[in-house]
Amino acid sequence: MLLLVVSINSWSQTFKIIPLGVKGGDDESNLSSYMLAPYGSNHFICLDAGTINAGIQKAIDRKTLKGISEDIQRRQIKGYLISHAHLDHVAGLIINSPADTAKNIYGISSVLDILRDKYFTWDAWANFGNEGEKPQLKKYTYTTLEEEFSYPLAETEMKVRAFELSHGKPYKSTAFLIQAKDNYVLYLGDTGADEIEKSDKLSELWQEVAPLINTGNLKAIFLEVSFPNEQPVNQLFGHLTPQLFFSELAKLQNITTPEALKKVSFIVTHRKPPVKNMLKIKQQLRVLNAPGFKLIFPDQGKLLTIN
Repeated sequence: MLLLVVSINSWSQTFKIIPLGVKGGDDESNLSSYMLAPYGSNHFICLDAGTINAGIQKAIDRKTLKGISEDIQRRQIKGYLISHAHLDHVAGLIINSPADTAKNIYGISSVLDILRDKYFTWDAWANFGNEGEKPQLKKYTYTTLEEEFSYPLAETEMKVRAFELSHGKPYKSTAFLIQAKDNYVLYLGDTGADEIEKSDKLSELWQEVAPLINTGNLKAIFLEVSFPNEQPVNQLFGHLTPQLFFSELAKLQNITTPEALKKVSFIVTHRKPPVKNMLKIKQQLRVLNAPGFKLIFPDQGKLLTIN
């Protein structure tokens, strides 16, 4: 009977997530970056890349990963999905690029343009890309994602579709809808609320993913909350507060069934230091969670499995 229970529990898992970095802000050892793979696979895609080496080492220390940090980056991370090119989302990719292996960097064109023209240049670092300043070392291949299309993620069992977000107009960020068989995860990079951004990007995204929630295929949504509710609106800089987080989810509630939405795991990302603010964000989210959503606060290096 025990073996049967274990087997059923294993079948129910759809994705595994290893947080390499969970914070926004100024802690260079713990910035936005998540390894994602279908459960049972070690072919990971990296969702943003603010921290790489330090996060892998933390995962090794916590026995989430086994091996040497550099080898894990080289062999298990098969590519990078970059939501936007702010340094707290790309610094780990840039700093660790000399030790990495050839792979793809995926993103919308405006994001890849910044990587090519601002970071992977010979004045700033070295051009490890396949475009831009010469000589091009061609370790990384820039792979442009256009909205409306789904793309395979090389050397993984996953596909991705990109959606543009507003992160302090006119700056663009991205949401990625990742598919493995019939299961999906939605990862949002930094984003402001529609009402603050004077945008409809999130409303359009919710309309797109609502059917997947209602059918039970969308298993988890990564969504940022960077500041507590006390943050002035004119100092949000394209981010969410707990109040704005639930304001957006109310729109999703209106177009999904309550039973289906309560099965989705909401992974809260990008809480900014200081620690007192991070704790306040967590407390405010819990107080406002009258609908009873499944909120997950990821820890660096600690494995998450998604049902």
